[in-house]
Amino acid sequence: MRHIELITTGGTIEKTYDEATGELANRKSVVERMLRRLKLTDTEVHHRALLHKDSLHMTDDDRRLIVKAVRAALGLSDAVLVLHGTDTLSVTGELLHKELGVVEKPVILTGAMRPYEMTRSDALQNLTEALLATSLLPAGVYAVAHGRALKFPGVVKDRELGTFRRV
Repeated sequence: MRHIELITTGGTIEKTYDEATGELANRKSVVERMLRRLKLTDTEVHHRALLHKDSLHMTDDDRRLIVKAVRAALGLSDAVLVLHGTDTLSVTGELLHKELGVVEKPVILTGAMRPYEMTRSDALQNLTEALLATSLLPAGVYAVAHGRALKFPGVVKDRELGTFRRV
């Protein structure tokens, strides 16, 4: 049995629509709904909702909290997966790479360009790819999305292409 620690921080992937206010915002984690749609044989996913923030609103303290949570999760699992807003995912990935140093397990960051609840969302695809990547990639810190796994350092969001790329 593989054990994956899944840390959610909010971001577009988990935004929900409030019909009363017309607002699309991070209120609570929707990852449990996403996980129920997947068949994960021999894989146990432990979910920890750490933050419910758009990554554009993350502070240095929030990022330090993510580093601390990932460091703790590495001791409990075979891999760590962080759901994160795509706008500043690369900032957090670079910090994790720097602060964690040499890791002995994969640390995967993923998010979505469109919320899970929206039509044509890439959320479930990226979550599925990231979960698979936890068993295929060697130790290191990665951004996984849109059929690609990019190792930090040197990963950025390409707004024009709507995905991540190496610099």
